[in-house]
This record gives sequence, structure tokens and C-alpha cells, in this order.
Amino acid sequence: MSYFGKNIRKIRSLKSLSQQAFAELFDLKRGTLGAYEEGRSEPKLETLIKIANYFSIPIDDLLKTELTVNNLLKFKGNLTVEQDLGEQEFFIKVPCITALNQSDYLKYYSKDSYIQDLPFLSLPINPDKKFRAYTVQNLEMSKNESGMFPKDIVIGELIPPEVYSKLNNGTLVFTVTNQNIILRRLFITNDNFVLRAEHKNVDDILLDLKEIKEMWRVRYVFYHRLPETNFNLEEKLFQLAQDFDKLKKER
Repeated sequence: MSYFGKNIRKIRSLKSLSQQAFAELFDLKRGTLGAYEEGRSEPKLETLIKIANYFSIPIDDLLKTELTVNNLLKFKGNLTVEQDLGEQEFFIKVPCITALNQSDYLKYYSKDSYIQDLPFLSLPINPDKKFRAYTVQNLEMSKNESGMFPKDIVIGELIPPEVYSKLNNGTLVFTVTNQNIILRRLFITNDNFVLRAEHKNVDDILLDLKEIKEMWRVRYVFYHRLPETNFNLEEKLFQLAQDFDKLKKER
């Protein structure tokens, strides 16, 4: 198995190059490069040598080893990051799903060539994990004045299917199905996947494993406005006062 496609995709991400820009560096067509990255085609020897020499990467490593970003940064030559952010910290591109591109994402989520052309956020997070950003589009994960609102952005880490059953109940995820992308808390009962909203007037969604195309565990949230942190404190104090009054009456 050749790792050439995966490796050049990581190189492009590290260099913030579109498929078109990368292809032009080596006199390739964008479609040809897309075929390489998706594993549908292997490069000619002449092309392989050009890319290996340009980035000072041994040909064997480029073909036979799935290189991490940290591996790539150790090679000399043109493979460097533009910002000097230290040895372990630098920005990676996180593709972003928005209200405008969601319908297309549902069709082409498995196509690397499509994902590479999505709008993206640059974030200093783990370069060896796969992330996706999702723009909140409804009030399902809001409760009173707290929670998530439209235009907030969540950053999810890809969950392999074999890990689904090991997730804790209540884990915040966004799940890709054929029809929709659903941001909710996950509960697993009797091999069924229950997606539950925070909003009390929204019904649960029950999914079968075969309906799930992708699942992303929310790791970070960027709020479009400052969260109402004081509200939660006031609500808790009010509840404590009510409980105290109830105890006094029971005596």
C-alpha cells in the first residue's frame, strides 16, 4: 500500500496550499493530484522524484511511511511553517461546515478533493488528529439563556466507528447522516444511538449504526457572543434557596 496520497495531502495542509497551487508547482492537473490523494492513481516516477527532491524527503518515506506532521517538519528544504510557534505548536487548517455548504457536505463528505476546498479555520491543535468545524444552525442545544446558539462554532475530533460504544453517555457530538448533521448529546441504549437536545421542547432522535456516516466529538467551542456565565450562578443560588426553604418546612 502506498502512502503517497496521504503524505502529499499533509504537506499541502502544512504549507496551506490548495490542490490547484500544489499541482502547478509540479506541472500537474488538479484532477490528477486529486486522484493521487484519494488513492485512485499513483504518480509517475518523474513526478515522484520532483516532489521528493523539492521537499527533501526520501522517496521511500514518501511512498512507504504514513508521515506525521512532526515527521515532515524534521525534513530540510522548503517544508517549514510560516509562523515560528515553537517545536510542538503551530496552526493547522480545520475544514468548516456552514449553513451554505452543508447540503454539499452530505453528498461529498468522503471526497478528499471536496474537503480540501472547504472554508477553514486555522487553529493551534493536534496535527495528528482529524478535526472538523461545524457552525451551529439552530437552538436545539440552548437552554434558557445558556448553551449554544446559531453562529457559534464547534470543533469536533473524528470518532472511529469501533469507538462509538465506548463513549460516555452525554458526550457532545455532531453526527453526519444521509439527511442531516445533528449536534446533540449522545446516549447509547440497547445498541441504539439516541441524540438528545438541551432544549426541553425538542424530541430525541434515534439512530441505527448504519445511518451514521461520520461522528465528531466536540472538543472546542467558539461562541459568537459571550456566554451568560452569571446566569448559571444565579440559577444555582436560586435553586439552593428553594431547597433550603423546603427543608425548613419539612422540619
